[in-house]
Amino acid sequence: MATTPTPFTEPYKNVHDLVQLLIARGLNITDRQKAERYLSTIGYYRLSAYMIPLMRTPKSAKLFKSGVSFRQAMMLYRFDKKLRMLIFNEIEKVEVAIRATIVNTICELTGDKFWMTNPVHFADASKFANTLSLISKEVRRSHEEFITDFRTNHTDPYPPVWMLAEILPFGYITNIFCNLKDKKLKKKVSQQFGLQVPPFESWMTKLYLTRNDCAHHARVWNKRNTMNPTIPNRMTRPWITLSTDPLKVYHDICIIKYLLDVVSPNNDMLAKLRWLFVDFPEIDLAAMGFPKGWEMEPIWQ
Repeated sequence: MATTPTPFTEPYKNVHDLVQLLIARGLNITDRQKAERYLSTIGYYRLSAYMIPLMRTPKSAKLFKSGVSFRQAMMLYRFDKKLRMLIFNEIEKVEVAIRATIVNTICELTGDKFWMTNPVHFADASKFANTLSLISKEVRRSHEEFITDFRTNHTDPYPPVWMLAEILPFGYITNIFCNLKDKKLKKKVSQQFGLQVPPFESWMTKLYLTRNDCAHHARVWNKRNTMNPTIPNRMTRPWITLSTDPLKVYHDICIIKYLLDVVSPNNDMLAKLRWLFVDFPEIDLAAMGFPKGWEMEPIWQ
């Protein structure tokens, strides 16, 4: 049955009142002053997401399970923060490599150092026009020395692609690649990462979305994502074999690892994950989508 929308009437509560509310709902808080400090510096609404796993069913009752504490909510918050930092650092390596590969490969194959701003290379004219407008804004507002030097010393309307790629957000790079007209160009780039074109485009989008979650401090550890990434028909490199939820963070981590193995074959991502889990032994890996025996998967060997 559909509900009828009503005005939001819940009043603002200060941190003292919020601590009282949490205690009334059954959360064990031994140091109220410390809890108030965390609520004032982090925010109740942000921390409340880490309290949901500690609540009884149905969650709508907003009552906590017996014996759970504010310390456990803070543990989940700290774990999520460290997980985001780990993921962000690994994505950076992959993202930089993808940027360079796209720029270098397409420059070599087309002989066009301005291909990103040349409409002849793109399939959808309206998408190209929109992208070009965004590129223009990035160039105008950039204070990078190499961009200002280019504007001062050259008459071309846009810098060459190897300069543009350094100032454009990864989401722009993804959209530019997806709009390329020549399928052979896409295939050449995708093959360098051991993928066919559709999954490579899908995984680029997934990297961009995951990176944004990490950069904007969004919860990632047990979040259920909305994008279902494309899985290749065939894999040229080790992948996962166990049943895995593609909307959970473990699947995102596996995508990162697959691409990272191309970029940095001797990477230590597995060791970093293991140490993180050692530091936070209370974490429910299943809530993150990790299957039992995940470390024995081909991708982690």
